[in-house]
Amino acid sequence: MRHIILALALLCPAAALAQGTTTTPTTPPPAEAEQPAAAQSPMIGGKPLVQVGKKSTAKKKKGEKAAAPGKPQSVAVKLQACQDIDDGTKDRLNCYDEIFKPEPKPKAPVAKGVNECRFMKEEDERLTCYNGFADKIPKLPR
Repeated sequence: MRHIILALALLCPAAALAQGTTTTPTTPPPAEAEQPAAAQSPMIGGKPLVQVGKKSTAKKKKGEKAAAPGKPQSVAVKLQACQDIDDGTKDRLNCYDEIFKPEPKPKAPVAKGVNECRFMKEEDERLTCYNGFADKIPKLPR
């Protein structure tokens, strides 16, 4: 017990002194002071600070979405994402319309596929059509 206390009494002041001697001066050299603030980069030990970005190929945690930004998603995944928005709202219709741009026709054909819902003129009919097809898509693992 005495040896531990003696070791701490000797090492703590030595560590405090070592930290105090490695501090950098607070005023920059006169040559750097004339440069604009945007051009100055932080310096550590006389070398410029390098910032490291996030790796894009980092492993994903369990349960995270598999689609990476920039990687195209399938239409089914996009439609299921629209299903998360409240039913019967303009936001959900806007979500569907981003996937399939609306091209209303005066006499819309009977929709045989989800991509034919865009031809319907009335927003309520178009939303009902999209919902009918999106509900039939089997749930994909996220």
